[in-house]
Amino acid sequence: MDPLAKPPGSEAENQGGEFFMNDAGGMNIGSDIRDPEDRVINERDEKPMRPLMVQGAHYILGPFGQDSDRRRWGRKLAERGGKNAKKRAVVAVARKLSVLLHKLWVSGEVYEPLRNNNRKAARAVA
Repeated sequence: MDPLAKPPGSEAENQGGEFFMNDAGGMNIGSDIRDPEDRVINERDEKPMRPLMVQGAHYILGPFGQDSDRRRWGRKLAERGGKNAKKRAVVAVARKLSVLLHKLWVSGEVYEPLRNNNRKAARAVA
């Protein structure tokens, strides 16, 4: 199963937006899971996705990354702190990226790189 494809089954079946990684690296959607032990995302199951998220975070924080809320937040986090601040920022941005991708995948919304910035500007005008 392609992890970027829309979830199988009807929308009613996937209302909660729950997804779970299976042993093959594919995703199972809530009601598709037969074994209760497969209902938990743990380190063993995350191995196929984790390096991709970290690689994406490195790109976002690097010199070629597009300006976005996650980039601004990650850069601010990397400036704070000591020796390991950049590593911590990369992992934090990777986590935010995975949450964002899942939300966009489930809801079907369009990605807005500067969503928080645009909301603040709209509030300032109003």
